[in-house]
Amino acid sequence: EEDFEIIDKKQLPDAAELRNEEKAKPEEARWSAPILSLARKASENLALSYGSALKSASLVGLVSKPGSSDSPAKTSTRCHTMEERANLMNMMKLSIKILIQSALSLGRTLDSDFPPLQQFFVVLEHCLKHGLKVKKTFIGQNKSFFGPLELVEKLCPEASDIATSVKNLPELKTAVGRGRAWLYLALMQKKLADYLKVLLDHKHLLSEFYEPDALMMEEEGAVIVGLLVGLNVIDANLCLKGEDLDSQVGVIDFSLYLKETQDSDGKQDGGITAVLDQKHYVEELNRHLSCTVADLQNKIDCLEKTNSKLQEELAAATDRIGSLQEEQQELKQQNELIRERSEKSVEVTKEDTKVELDTYKQSRQGLDEMYSDVWKQLKEEKKIRLELEKELELQIGMKTEMEIAMKLLEKDTHEKQDTLVALRQQLEEVKAINLQMFHKSQNAECSLQQKTEAIASFEGKTNEMMSSMKQMEERLQQAEKARQAAEERCNKMKQELAGRLDSCRQQMAQLDSKCSTLEKELKSEKEQRQTLQKELHQEKDATALLKTELQQMEGLKKELRKLQDEKQQLKKVREEQEQALQEMGLHLSQSKLKMEDIKEVNKALKGHTWLKDDEATHCKQCRKEFSISRRKHHCRNCGDIFCSTCSSNELALPSYPKPVRVCDNCHTLLLQQCSSNSS
Repeated sequence: EEDFEIIDKKQLPDAAELRNEEKAKPEEARWSAPILSLARKASENLALSYGSALKSASLVGLVSKPGSSDSPAKTSTRCHTMEERANLMNMMKLSIKILIQSALSLGRTLDSDFPPLQQFFVVLEHCLKHGLKVKKTFIGQNKSFFGPLELVEKLCPEASDIATSVKNLPELKTAVGRGRAWLYLALMQKKLADYLKVLLDHKHLLSEFYEPDALMMEEEGAVIVGLLVGLNVIDANLCLKGEDLDSQVGVIDFSLYLKETQDSDGKQDGGITAVLDQKHYVEELNRHLSCTVADLQNKIDCLEKTNSKLQEELAAATDRIGSLQEEQQELKQQNELIRERSEKSVEVTKEDTKVELDTYKQSRQGLDEMYSDVWKQLKEEKKIRLELEKELELQIGMKTEMEIAMKLLEKDTHEKQDTLVALRQQLEEVKAINLQMFHKSQNAECSLQQKTEAIASFEGKTNEMMSSMKQMEERLQQAEKARQAAEERCNKMKQELAGRLDSCRQQMAQLDSKCSTLEKELKSEKEQRQTLQKELHQEKDATALLKTELQQMEGLKKELRKLQDEKQQLKKVREEQEQALQEMGLHLSQSKLKMEDIKEVNKALKGHTWLKDDEATHCKQCRKEFSISRRKHHCRNCGDIFCSTCSSNELALPSYPKPVRVCDNCHTLLLQQCSSNSS
């Protein structure tokens, strides 16, 4: 393999020298003159670069010195890897150069069938595969350059479209095919150099996929990324559908770089112009690299300044930690004094409460005994009173019943007298009727003689009247018998009522005597009740006094609880102070590790100023004063100092790969910017 490299613009031949050499040589050798001169210069440059690389490697420790203990096998492998890197870089330069020249000569968009473009992708694939680590899986060993390319999606959100479109292609089944499709799409977007630059900026992530001496981990990778910037001039239209990217064999075709040209002066002039274009291109690259070197030098100076500031802040923080520790010791002493005082007061109050409780229990026992005796007497008297009331109710009921019976008897006598009067009236009427009938019979007898004919007619009537008279007489006899029986009954009832009245009068006299005795007993009970009420009032007064004493005891208990709560609060404050001190120690230990993060934050801040801890005593947003429990936090976007509540949000900034602490105002502004960018 022939390696071609152009390092310095001074080593390129001028146009005048090339023309003089062409005139001196025969016409047959004119077409190969530029290529041979380039080859000679490249070989000289390779020798010089190899010598300088070996010297630098010996200085770093890659190549063994005469007195070192490294084996010659290691030195040979290192030299071999360096040669591989140099050869791949030179092939990358040639492929990019020929691709740009052929694309500019065609003056149209390039297809996937264009040979220089295919060779460019083959060389780029070899560069990405150099120094890849072999990953062992359950299926077998896997060695693919698509793994590092997947990191671009995480580091650069713009590359998410490429990753999703590559994953959605159904024709791609292997990681190699996906990696080739990713390179095709990145070239069509004209962002291949930007994406690879993002990867090279995060070499700590690339170390998972590449060996330490791989091309992407060394300076050659940065040179290749700089060369890929020139491909932004090319317009490519590559169709991924229908192409078998999984089974393509990546073989470098060197015939493209050694093609024969026609023997004509026009072609020679074209070669010279191409060399001059290459020269100008290299000059532009050198200018760009010098500008980047100056920017890096400025950034280094800024980082040194920030480092000195951070060291000063660390010294101030250590002083503050010492003062905080002294304050903590003072607080501990005060806490111990307060605890001793509270314990003494608690012991005194406990003793007082015990004595008062004993006296209260003794007095309460005596009162309970008195109260139980009085209560028993009251219950007995209540039982006696209830029995007397029941007896009175029974006697009153008997009296009412007797009165009702007397009234009923009087009613019966009155009714029987009325019936007797009615019967007497009926008898008088019957007698009158009989007299009338007698008078009529006399008249009839007188008229019988006169009216014999009428007697026959009236005989039937007389017979009927006689039968009715017989019936009436029978009724009269029955009525007289009933009257006699009623008179006998009345006499008996009168006798019985007289006996009952006498007995009732005797019972009423007895009841009157009992009522008088009961009234006397009620008066005595009322007097006892009044005495008991007086005693109850006295007991109520005693219970009121005891309640006041109990309230005082509850007040003492509340004071005890307050003292215990204050003790717990002091313990919590002490624990929070200890936690704050521990966190301060952790932050101080982590501050050294976060130096690089702070440097990158300073890059992103540009116009923002990073406030010192001593300058801020209050939160910028809520204006609350900082203390041991309310700590200071810097906003990674604006540099101001806030409390934890006002800076609880986290966002991924351009200078930080991971989400960092941001204040509320910056959080809203950054979200608005992201939404406007996405829209």
